[in-house]
Amino acid sequence: MAENSKKKKKGDTKSSKSGQSKKMTAREREKKKRGKIILFIVEIFILLIMVAVLYAVLKVEKVGKVDLNEEKLVINEEVKERAETTKMKGYRNIALFGVDSTTGALAKNTRSDTIMIASINLDTGDCKLVSVYRDTYLNLSNDTYNKCNAAYMKGGPEMAINMLNMNLDMNITDFITVGFAGLADTIDALGGVMIDVDEAEINHLNSYQFTMAEDLKRPYKEVTSTGYQQLTGLQATAYCRIRYTAGDDFKRTERQREVLMAMADKAKTASVSTLNQIASDVFNEIYTSLDLTEIVELLGNVSDYNIVGQAGFPYEDYRTTGTIGSKGSCVIPVDLKDSVEWLHKFLFDEDYTASSEVQSYSDKIKSDTSPYLK
Repeated sequence: MAENSKKKKKGDTKSSKSGQSKKMTAREREKKKRGKIILFIVEIFILLIMVAVLYAVLKVEKVGKVDLNEEKLVINEEVKERAETTKMKGYRNIALFGVDSTTGALAKNTRSDTIMIASINLDTGDCKLVSVYRDTYLNLSNDTYNKCNAAYMKGGPEMAINMLNMNLDMNITDFITVGFAGLADTIDALGGVMIDVDEAEINHLNSYQFTMAEDLKRPYKEVTSTGYQQLTGLQATAYCRIRYTAGDDFKRTERQREVLMAMADKAKTASVSTLNQIASDVFNEIYTSLDLTEIVELLGNVSDYNIVGQAGFPYEDYRTTGTIGSKGSCVIPVDLKDSVEWLHKFLFDEDYTASSEVQSYSDKIKSDTSPYLK
C-alpha cells in the first residue's frame, strides 16, 4: 500500500511525466541491499536486547505479582470525572510502599514505613515524588481515623491505595511494595548509590545496619567518615530509616526520596546484564500489581524518566503535630482540603478544588484533633 502511494507521488513529478520509470542501476541495487542488511542487523540487535530484558522481568511472575480487585478500589466520583477532563488524564500515578519487614512479609500485617506517590507525565517522562508522612491522621478508607500507615497493616496494598485515593483525590490503581532485603539487594545490584552522609547520621546509620544485618543474616561494613560517598545496599537502606536527628520523620522521608533518586540515576546507566541481575536478586522480593507488559515498558523507558520534583504531604504550611489520645503522636493536616489542593497543584500544575468527599474527611479530622491542639 505504501509502495503504491509512493508510486502515485512519483507520478506527479517532472521525471514521471514521460510515463516511464527509470530502471535501478546495479550500484543502486547493491546500495539498497546493503541498507536492508544493516537494518536487519539492527533489528536483530534490538530483538536480542528485548529478549534479555523479557527474560529478566519474567522472574517477577514467580512470586511478586498480585491482581488487585479493581471493583474494590475506591476513587472518589468527582475524581473519576476530572481524570478524563483535566491534566490528570496525562499522568500515571503509582503507589510505592516500603514495609518494615526483614522476613519477606509484604502482603499485609506489617506497617508501611514508607508511603510515596510517583506521578509520571506520560508525554514528557517527567516524574514527581511525594512522601505521605506515615503518622498522618487520615481516614483509613473504612471511616476509621488513625495514622495512615495502619491501612497497610490492616488491609494490605488494596486498603492503603484506597486510603490514598480517598483522602488525596487520587486515582491510583497500581503499586510496588518492597521490604528491607529487596531494597538493599536492588541497590547492590545497581552497584551502590552516592549519598552525602553528615556527622549526625553516622551512628544511627551504623546502628540500623547492625540490626538489619542480624535479622537478614548478612555481613555489613560500617560507615566511618562523613561526606559524599558510595553506600552499599544495606548502608543506604539504613540511611533511609534514620529519624532521630533534627527534622525527625520529615527529614527521614527526605532521605528516602534522596536514595530513590540516586537509584533512578544509576538505573539510567544500567546495562541489560545489570537489569537481569536485578531481576534475579530482587524481583522475588517485591510485591506488585504491575504485569509483565508494563514492567517491560518501564524498564525499556527508564532513561526517559526524569525526577523533576519531590516533596512531603501534608506540606509544611498546612500541617501541625500533636498527641491525639491513644493514637499517639500524629502529623495533622490543619485543613485537608487545602493540603489536597496544594498537592494537585504540585503534581499536575493546575488549580484544583478538592472533592466534597475530601471536605467531609477534612471536617472529621478537625473535629477529632481540635480538642488536643488547644
